[in-house]
Amino acid sequence: MDNASPAPSAGLLAAIVESSEDAIVSTTLDGIVTSWNRAAENIFGYTAAEMLGRPVTPLAPTERIAELPGLLARIAAGERIVHYRSERRHKDGRVFPVAMMISPIRDEQGRIVGASRITRDITEEQNSEMARRRDAAQLQAILDTVPDGMIIIDEHGTVRSFSATAERMFGYAAEEVLGHNVQLLMPSPYREQHDEYVARYLATGERRIIGLGRVVAGERKDGTIFPLELAVGEVKTEGHRLFTGFVRDLTERQKTLRRVQELQAELSHVSRLTEMGQMASALAHEINQPLTAAANYLQAIRRLLASGDRAARVPGVLDQALAQIERAAEIIARLRAFMRKGESKERPEQLAPVIEEAAALALIGAKERGIDVRLVTAPDLPRVAIDKLQIQQVLINLMRNAIEAMAESARRELTITAEVVGDGMVGVRVGDTGPGIAPEVAERLFQPFVTTKPQGMGVGLSICRSIVEGHGGRLWTEANPGGGTVFAFVLRAAQ
Repeated sequence: MDNASPAPSAGLLAAIVESSEDAIVSTTLDGIVTSWNRAAENIFGYTAAEMLGRPVTPLAPTERIAELPGLLARIAAGERIVHYRSERRHKDGRVFPVAMMISPIRDEQGRIVGASRITRDITEEQNSEMARRRDAAQLQAILDTVPDGMIIIDEHGTVRSFSATAERMFGYAAEEVLGHNVQLLMPSPYREQHDEYVARYLATGERRIIGLGRVVAGERKDGTIFPLELAVGEVKTEGHRLFTGFVRDLTERQKTLRRVQELQAELSHVSRLTEMGQMASALAHEINQPLTAAANYLQAIRRLLASGDRAARVPGVLDQALAQIERAAEIIARLRAFMRKGESKERPEQLAPVIEEAAALALIGAKERGIDVRLVTAPDLPRVAIDKLQIQQVLINLMRNAIEAMAESARRELTITAEVVGDGMVGVRVGDTGPGIAPEVAERLFQPFVTTKPQGMGVGLSICRSIVEGHGGRLWTEANPGGGTVFAFVLRAAQ
């Protein structure tokens, strides 16, 4: 009994051909069209009536016609052609890419009498592929030019991708790194900790870098260790995990930052010297007073000793002379401390003594100018985390500016206050009763080289702002309700 499945009927085959979304066209071995389905009409634009009994050559662009005889020769030899890609032409003249499969047609005796072509328009597919390649090329071009290096590793720490920027950064060619553990790019102790970290993350989900970013150390091929900023992302694909790391070399940034800090410290020092120069005449008067008094006391001692009968008064007069000399020495010591150039060192400080010492320098000569000074500090002030010398520079600059602003004012009141302002901050205010600051100047007052002084350079307030902001605070100006100007700044309370 024959159990073979019966061959499909001619009607069924015709229905399958007509319902196909691919163009199915049959030709003789001479290239004459013998069948033409509905999809062929849609793809090529010709109706069956226009193509049956006619050569298939109109479907090929001029540059592709020469390949048709070769294809038919291969079919006549019994070959079946699959995955053949070429181009064909629509009735309207448009040329489009196609994928074809061509098979021999045999008669009842098995002789090859024609060819069956199954053709698919792959324009959309090719456009998608071209777009994908274009996007991939663009992405690669971006990754090769951005300043950040890109390294992709798998869940075992093996490097799967190493960008051109990463090559330049670490000194390795990609082929020297691909397939190796990423530990190759790390110094100790990162090298020993890395695999343990990845294993812990895979087991527990505990994140230390992924999605967060941090500054770590890298090791170049030549063994040099350098600082880098690392940001890691995670990608899950086909049941596997890949980790993409973007690394940025911080070497130049740190060099630049150190240079900026050095220049800022230098400018700050010059600013202090400038302040001292502006106070020179008043300073000479302030120091001359105790020295003159001391000289007078010493002359009095000489007279007492010469008279003989009043020698008992000598010790008291001598103490007064010493006190005046110590007063002058104290002024000079404060000036030397203020003018010296040193490294910025923040430490917890009591703010009241800092303000008082700064005021002692800034107010030299203030009495002679008729300045009424009020210094008010809250009794419960916490310590502040500051570089004492730098904050005193800010205070002296603001106080001296206030004194100069009141030079022509009838009422000359300088008020310095310090109090807790909340959120772990301490506020300091320096107010004057001068003419105030014009709005157009106030907007630019803290910019370098902006000044209201005829002989000023316009760098003092800019430096003050940099110092306060470097301490995590803020410096601003506002109108004094009683007339004049208030300069205010806030500092962090020490933990």
